[in-house]
Amino acid sequence: MYPGAHAETTPDKLALIMSATGQSVTYAELNDRSLRLANWFRSNGYQRGDVVALVSDNIAEIFDVYWATQRSGLYLTAVNFHLHPDEIRYILENSGTKGIFVGNINLNWSETLADLQGLMHRISIGNPIEGFESLSIILKGASDLKPPVEPRGADMLYSSGTTGRPKGVRPPLPNRDVSEPGDTMVAMFGGHFGCDKDTTYLSPAPLYHAAPLRTCASVQALGGTVIVMDKFDPQSALEAIQKYRVSVSQWVPTMFVRMLKLEPEVRSKYDVSSLKVAIHAAAPCPVDVKQQMMAWWGPVLFEYYSSTEVNGMTIIRPLDWLKKPGSVGKAALGTLHICDETGVELPHGEDGMVYFEREVMPFEYHLDPEKTASTQHPLHKSWTTVGDIGHVDQEGYLYLTDRKAFMIISGGVNIYPQEVENALAMHPAILDIAVIGVPDDEMGEAVKAVISLSPGYQSSFELSQEIINFVKTRVASYKAPRSIDFVDSLPRTPTGKLLKGQLRKQYWPASK
Repeated sequence: MYPGAHAETTPDKLALIMSATGQSVTYAELNDRSLRLANWFRSNGYQRGDVVALVSDNIAEIFDVYWATQRSGLYLTAVNFHLHPDEIRYILENSGTKGIFVGNINLNWSETLADLQGLMHRISIGNPIEGFESLSIILKGASDLKPPVEPRGADMLYSSGTTGRPKGVRPPLPNRDVSEPGDTMVAMFGGHFGCDKDTTYLSPAPLYHAAPLRTCASVQALGGTVIVMDKFDPQSALEAIQKYRVSVSQWVPTMFVRMLKLEPEVRSKYDVSSLKVAIHAAAPCPVDVKQQMMAWWGPVLFEYYSSTEVNGMTIIRPLDWLKKPGSVGKAALGTLHICDETGVELPHGEDGMVYFEREVMPFEYHLDPEKTASTQHPLHKSWTTVGDIGHVDQEGYLYLTDRKAFMIISGGVNIYPQEVENALAMHPAILDIAVIGVPDDEMGEAVKAVISLSPGYQSSFELSQEIINFVKTRVASYKAPRSIDFVDSLPRTPTGKLLKGQLRKQYWPASK
């Protein structure tokens, strides 16, 4: 399904509402605008498999561009606008972008895009930009005639680049029309999370991120209504749930923590009883955080584990999680395998690399065959990993331990930072936390906690000792931080992903 199908049956139904302004878009409007832009692509020489880039804040026009690419066989590359201009330029060059659509982003575009090879068009979708065409003018002059064939496109999103350059995840283009069923994400959100034409979905995260963009599009493909926040704010999110009677939403764990740290009288002001499904993903959720959210919102928290690559997926429902706290569920896409570093499959309960088996290789890293090959199992090329460590229990439930890249080896013992971070998450003094390994002459690496403090707390030796002792009551003493650094803020993407590789560079020699 796609917006055109719903424009025929329910043209006046709202496909989109921007919660900050109340701006709304009907299915008839979304279908007309995306059709006109798709026809503009065709009339300007865009061919199946060409790439269109989108660099924008959360505005309604994003979905004009998204659905136009999806109904004309193009790849859409949504770019994190918080990146440095050189990083944005790298993505545009690496992807082979032929047209760029820019929202309300304050950047020197004449310098960023200067002499960029292959770039045919620059289009502003928000405020006017000097030297850019206007989307509104393009749409006025484009044809509204529906072509007989509208080949399905795909997204080609870039990993967040927590280590090294961002990597373009390029899936094969579907061999079908946009009106035909077969989209994996639509099937997942329709089948596992119950999204349908009656869904009112709240999206509080930036739309350049894979999960928010794909989920909003899936809800629109199913005929529901998407509520988009321009940026996350804990109280504004609760206001939106109450105002729009939101039935489905999606979060990252840091958003849960920020909502839980609101004063009880603030939290109790809002009616969240309309929520039937609150999905969370993107990062492991500490058990006590999820338990507190369940106590507040009820058994509505659904969790999935996947990646930008979508090489596989696990899902766990609320009642199953209450029986298996800490698990991210059973495989819902692909078959799970846990393997050691040589590729030998491990028994239940033992930690190893998490692989998903699919019938075919589901993705490639654009122009990087070596990196693509590094994700494949040594013997089974259709088994792929994104570098996570975990184990599976006797019933097939996956428990994630951490990223292999961030494991600390101290005195020959493996320590997984995520476990320590989970133990610290709800300490009242801690606003944000990262646990990393730092050089140590005796042990090789020592555990360090880097902490941003909640309002009202001040850094001190006494507080650091209190925090270390707090950890020791919840994990083995050898896993507790040997030292603590207090900082104003930690490097995170706006979607909540911790840039731990960037943080580690501050403590390790350049050669590490």
